[in-house]
This record gives sequence, structure tokens and C-alpha cells, in this order.
Amino acid sequence: MQTHRRLSLIEHLQQLPDPRVRGRCEHDLMDVLVIGLCCQLCGGEGFNDMEDFGHAKREWFATFLPLRSGIPTHDTFNRVFAALKPDSFLEMFMAWTQNLRTCVAGEIVALDGKALRRALDRGDSPRVIVSAWAASNSLVLGQVEVPDKTNEITALPKLLRALELSGCIVTLDAMGCQKEIAREIKEADAEYVLALKGNQGQCYEEIKSYLNDAVARHEEKTPAQKNRVPLAYYETVEKDHGRLETRRYWQSGDLNWFADQGQWAGLRSVGLVESVRQVGEAAPTVERRYYLSSLGVDVEQFARAVRGHWAIENSLHWVLDVQCGEDRSRARAGHAAANLATLRRLALNLLKQDRTKKRGIKGKQLNASWDHAFLLRLLAF
Repeated sequence: MQTHRRLSLIEHLQQLPDPRVRGRCEHDLMDVLVIGLCCQLCGGEGFNDMEDFGHAKREWFATFLPLRSGIPTHDTFNRVFAALKPDSFLEMFMAWTQNLRTCVAGEIVALDGKALRRALDRGDSPRVIVSAWAASNSLVLGQVEVPDKTNEITALPKLLRALELSGCIVTLDAMGCQKEIAREIKEADAEYVLALKGNQGQCYEEIKSYLNDAVARHEEKTPAQKNRVPLAYYETVEKDHGRLETRRYWQSGDLNWFADQGQWAGLRSVGLVESVRQVGEAAPTVERRYYLSSLGVDVEQFARAVRGHWAIENSLHWVLDVQCGEDRSRARAGHAAANLATLRRLALNLLKQDRTKKRGIKGKQLNASWDHAFLLRLLAF
């Protein structure tokens, strides 16, 4: 069987079409992209950082980049990222990421949107980027920008069709709990766990009422009688920094009572998660959340999917804001905001793939800025 060599990120970048007029460009596209990416890998953020970083590392960059006209100015970085076609950049990003990805049966792929809070002009609404996060691989698999004057629902089908999701479990918050989204996921040969809230109206009220009543009856039964109630149960307890959190999971495959069952593609179960949090001596707080799922009744797998969804907040969104400065970025001309968002996720994927440094993202950024050999190793993925 013929095998194909895996292309590195640099080789993928070389395939990007240059949006500028041929013959009128002082700087090669690869100069701009590689300097910008290296700046992100070393903890830089905006276009001024890219220019300063390029000058500081000019002798090193000259060992493998043409630099025909020296280091691009911050205005040049801005113009190039504003002009670069985001669909082409995203297609390259997803092709490279798919090469890195390891097949994991039942992998949790969480989809969620994140606002670029400062990348806007006065009177505009913040741009929103919807990302797909594969927790087991620690990879951003892809992203799409939500079209202007719409919401995440319009962007999700495009992202789902672009991803390789066969055998995965896709998780979404209440915004993505839509019949069309469930159908798209099943057509991708994947399973889903969808958070259910009041946006589903009567559907939410029916499932909430059924599960609350079933749990109440389940709690009243003696151990010998519990199996008569069609509920599977699982519980976890975590204690950390003075906080005690108990999570209780219930899942039921009994859907004969649910009038809309046939409208949700592949629907096989409903679930409830109760979180009880207590901090110090304060009174505990209780929260219940409800879910629709195409998973069969396996309450521990259901619990893993629910907990796995929050990895996109802790491992991606928080890191993008705190370590990569995404919420501070003011880039907004043309396609600059969307393309910088892709560049940050490229850099984050590279940093997370490295296993040689036992450091967090910030520590790896510092090592990349100090150690040219480590920075080159990152670029080689």
C-alpha cells in the first residue's frame, strides 16, 4: 500500500495563495506568516510585536527566510492578514491538524463560540469564532467565524461538515441544541450530547419534568426497587482548595413518552446532571442541567462527555485570553481578526503538541523565545 509523507506546517503554509498583486510585493508571504507565527509562539500578540520580534531575531530568520526587503513593518503585517482569505487559511489549518490528530475511539469533540471582545469598531457587535476542541488530542480541530448579524447556529453546520468526526462524541451547549445540528452530527457518523435549556420551549419543559419526577421516584425507592425506575446513576466527588463539589448523573433510555422523539435524529437517551457545590462554611448551591443524547444508556460515558465539554473553556478559551491575549487584540481591518484567531490556534496546537518541555503554555512560550532550537522544533510539526 502506498504511503504519503506527512506535510509539516511550513509546507502547508507554502501552499497558501498570496492575495496580493504579483510583482508589487516587497515581502514574501512566507516571511510574514512565519515571523507572525513565531511571534505568537514566543508570547507576542499584535502587529507591532511581530515587527519588533522580527528585528530582534533578524539574523536568525535570515538563515531560512528570504527577507528580500528586510523585516515587514507592522502596517505590512496588518495589510497581509487583513487581505488573506480566511477560508483558505482555515482549510490549510484543518488539513495540517488532521495530519497531527491521533484516532481515539469515542473522542469528545466540544464545539463552542468565543467572542473577540475588542476586535470591533464603535457600535459594532463583537465577532464570534466557533472552535472545535478535541480533548484527548489537545488540538483545535477547526474554527469558523460567525457571519455578521447572525449567531452560532448559522456557523455550526459549516464547521461540522468540514471536520472528520466519525466515531466521535460531539458536545454543544444550549445554543447548538437544534434538530438540524443533531441531524448534521449523525450524518457525520458521530454521536451527540446536547445541553438543553429554555430555548427549546415545550421540549425542555417536558424533559425537565420527566427527569425531575424520575429522579424523585428513584431517590425514594429502596435499593432493591431502584432497578424498576428506568434510570442509570453515577456520582463523582471532588475536593480542592476548600471547595467540595458533588456531581450526580442520571440517564434514561425510556423515550416512549416523548412526543418529539422522531424529530431528533438518532435520539436514544436523555440525561440530568446535578452539581452540588460547597465552599467553606457557606450553604451549598445546587444546579441541575438537562441533556439530549444519541448515546445509548451508559451513564459513565455520558458523564465523561458532559465533563469533557468544559475542557474547551479551561484548555482553550481561557488560554487564548490569558496566555495569548485574544481578548486584548484590536485587529479588525478586513479579515485580520479571523486570520489572527487562526494564527493563535495554530500556535497553541504547536505548543500543546510538544512533549519535551514539562511546562505550561506560558513556560513553553518563554522557552521558545530563549531557545532557537526549541522554536525550530515547534515549527517542524
